[in-house]
Amino acid sequence: MLDQIRVVRNVVGTKQTLKMVKSGKAKIVYLANDVDHHIVVEVEKLCKQNEVPLVYVDNMDELGKACGIHRKTATAAIVND
Repeated sequence: MLDQIRVVRNVVGTKQTLKMVKSGKAKIVYLANDVDHHIVVEVEKLCKQNEVPLVYVDNMDELGKACGIHRKTATAAIVND
């Protein structure tokens, strides 16, 4: 499931991910397991409220690489075109 994030339109980073969830544009959200607890709580709550599927990834490094960037990232989302 993580493989598809590189080949479709995505946003990277918590601010942009939350913005897409709030606007209804996020189709699926990825969250790294090694992020700060307050980020986990905020992302889980918003995804639940907006009925957006949430996928957990082992760590921020793995998520960054899956997104095709050379840095760690806490969250990412696949968005509607």
